[in-house]
Amino acid sequence: MRLRNKPWAKEKIASYPQYIIPQPEQYKGRWHELFANDHPIHIEIGTGKGRFITEMAKMHPHINYIGIELYESVIVCALDKLIENDLPNLRLLNVNAKELTNIFAKGEVERIYLNFSDPWPKKRHEKRRLTYRSFLELYENILVDEGEIHFKTDNRGLFEYSLVSFSQYGLVLQYVSLDLHRSDFEGNVMTEYEQKFSEKGNPIYRCEVKYRKPMS
Repeated sequence: MRLRNKPWAKEKIASYPQYIIPQPEQYKGRWHELFANDHPIHIEIGTGKGRFITEMAKMHPHINYIGIELYESVIVCALDKLIENDLPNLRLLNVNAKELTNIFAKGEVERIYLNFSDPWPKKRHEKRRLTYRSFLELYENILVDEGEIHFKTDNRGLFEYSLVSFSQYGLVLQYVSLDLHRSDFEGNVMTEYEQKFSEKGNPIYRCEVKYRKPMS
């Protein structure tokens, strides 16, 4: 993804600490204190310009959402949406997903959304894919027992790879669609990229998986 440099982005992010949380590590194990309730927490990794997570937060006020985006020049777009809507159940983090276990305690997150992640198509970049086994292990370390991953992509190669990766890790497949917008799935919230891509008539792939209940 080619990013347009926004030299003012860092300063803008710093100006809204109530929306983009600085030093999120300090909330590990106590994110419910920040939201001032005990509602479930769902996170989106690679939140992009923020359309998906903003709309989800509007639709589900009794769920707390956290959008995670690495690139400053992108997260400021999500910040603009949050400033406009001032949603009490949505916050943003400008961090690398590799830091998840420093930010969340085990069992603190109920669901993870992966929407249109970078496919990293070259074999030598496999470990960078957000559905690679090391990331699946990372997610397991912050999710509740039987926590879920909801995954969408326009890249068939990444989708097929991810289904295999999920299966090999032992995740349970709960839902799969090879053409989401022509399926009977209800309640889909599109990302900016998803709308642009689907308007060309290309299929969107989606699946839901969950971790197996730990052996007692």
